[in-house]
Amino acid sequence: MTVTLEPPARTLTRDPKELLNAVAPHITELTVNVFDSGMSLWDREVSLLLRDHTMVRDMAERILGNAVMYVMGSIENPDVHLGVGKFVDIGVHQLILDTPVWWGICRLYNGGRFKHHAPFVERRRDGLCLRTGDFLRSQGWAIDEELWAIDGADCSPCDDKVPDSH
Repeated sequence: MTVTLEPPARTLTRDPKELLNAVAPHITELTVNVFDSGMSLWDREVSLLLRDHTMVRDMAERILGNAVMYVMGSIENPDVHLGVGKFVDIGVHQLILDTPVWWGICRLYNGGRFKHHAPFVERRRDGLCLRTGDFLRSQGWAIDEELWAIDGADCSPCDDKVPDSH
């Protein structure tokens, strides 16, 4: 038996909140933990960011929105090496750490394939963060210029050589 996975299709919306909330029906593990609050996935992830980090809601939403943009950009463009700065990476880690939600993202947007996170220890200082912001903007995302510029040349240390990693 051969199983063929379709490559991820470009989403019709560029609204991070809509994209994240659309994952809900694709969450099959630990559903009580995820849905017992009655919150949308967006509000859940924002609340988790606020629980674990010192920031106001507006900043948590900005970080989460740009993290969703980055994750979707890396899923839709697996051959393009992208990276985030420290602020947006907080949101990326939030999505990955909430594993039922992360699996739902992978099911819905990555053809069911797990999207790995394989960081190096040292941060990159080659401007990848700025190039990623430019790339996401070119793909129709309304990036938060300030969040991408803050870390400009001091980017996440993710490995572009690991299969299906971001």
